[in-house]
Amino acid sequence: MSVPKSKDGAAPGVLDALRATPRPVRYLLGGVLLNQLGAFVQTFLVLYLTHRGYGVDRAGFLLGAYGVGAVAGTVLGGELTLRLGSRNTIIAAMGGSSVLVFVIPWLAEPGTYPVLLGLVVLLGLMTQAYRPAASALLSELMPDEFRVMGFSMLRIAMNIGAAAGPLLAAGLIQINWNLLFWFDGVTALVYALLAAALLPKPAKKASAQDPAEGAPAEKEKQSAYGGMVRDYRFLFYLTSMLLSALVYAQFFSVLPIDLEDAGHSTALYSVVLTLSSALLISLELAVTARVSRWRASTAATVGTFVYCLGVAGFGLPGSVPALILLTTAVSVGGLMVSGPTLWAHPAKAEQKVRGRYIAASQAVFGLGSAIGPALGMLVWTRYGDGIWLACGVLGVLAAVTAYAGLRPSDETPEADEANEADEAAPEDPPAGTGAREDSAVAG
Repeated sequence: MSVPKSKDGAAPGVLDALRATPRPVRYLLGGVLLNQLGAFVQTFLVLYLTHRGYGVDRAGFLLGAYGVGAVAGTVLGGELTLRLGSRNTIIAAMGGSSVLVFVIPWLAEPGTYPVLLGLVVLLGLMTQAYRPAASALLSELMPDEFRVMGFSMLRIAMNIGAAAGPLLAAGLIQINWNLLFWFDGVTALVYALLAAALLPKPAKKASAQDPAEGAPAEKEKQSAYGGMVRDYRFLFYLTSMLLSALVYAQFFSVLPIDLEDAGHSTALYSVVLTLSSALLISLELAVTARVSRWRASTAATVGTFVYCLGVAGFGLPGSVPALILLTTAVSVGGLMVSGPTLWAHPAKAEQKVRGRYIAASQAVFGLGSAIGPALGMLVWTRYGDGIWLACGVLGVLAAVTAYAGLRPSDETPEADEANEADEAAPEDPPAGTGAREDSAVAG
């Protein structure tokens, strides 16, 4: 599919991307939004368990166990995507998680702690296993020239669900706390049913012997992870993702505590969260339409640096609410510049390894998000606002490694001219040819 042009020859914009979005992708995005709307476990698990008589320490440990399962789930999701196909993986993951989350209220008594511990690990595993499959399917179905904007749509769908979900949860809690998990289970089940009915079935697998290369498929599976480890550009990219996730985690862990310690009301943090969601939902697709014309290395480097610079701004002395909101806007602006490009980047890999690369990127970001709060609180309790200076340093390193991981492999003028002539993929060579292109995101 060629890149559509406006009458003045401009690159495609938001409306072009929306028109070019295939119907199965729209079903996929709708399912993601629905599922995210009911994703209450990670947000409300600690509050729910304390309401049921658990101590804060045990409830927090269960939430950590859920996070461990979630990190492992992204890896599992990549493998299932390759073996079962994206559609079947989404069906299995959402169907399994719907059953697990639905029974939480019956196992939430303090006396059933060991059983509940195993349940939440499995729940985290199943809940996150669908994400690599959704990303791989989006990459497969979305026209190449709109891939980055497709991932922006995916992020917007998740952000809309994440913004509206807590409002819905507040109403459900007033009726019955158990409704949180029953509603979560229903939305996951509906997503599984919609996937079964509306998403395209996977193509039939080729024979074990690859006719083009003459290499057994099993041998390819065994060597895939070895090739990933030897891909130094991909390792740079994963390093950037890990560092970005560590910074991103402070926005939700240290910032509310730091604002309260500085004498600000809790309402200020609510305004910060609302501003972040509003900016992402309303502006990200328009920003992505412009940024998608940049080199991937430029978008990832500039966006990551600006985002982390904004987070570091929370440590400015004498911060007043207006300055805090300004630094929030700066950080979100950087996120909109780098996020879609980073999310879309591993999806450029060859189809036979795409699921693994997507899973690796999401697992590394999930790992950083899981350990980031504990590390951040440790630094904050010892050095106070020094945590924000540390975020600035990590941000510089994340930007540098993002450039190293996403920079074009051929810097010759001929390559630059070819890139300029090909607006569908202006930043990198095809993935899976030795110098891989990978990606992921902050947030």
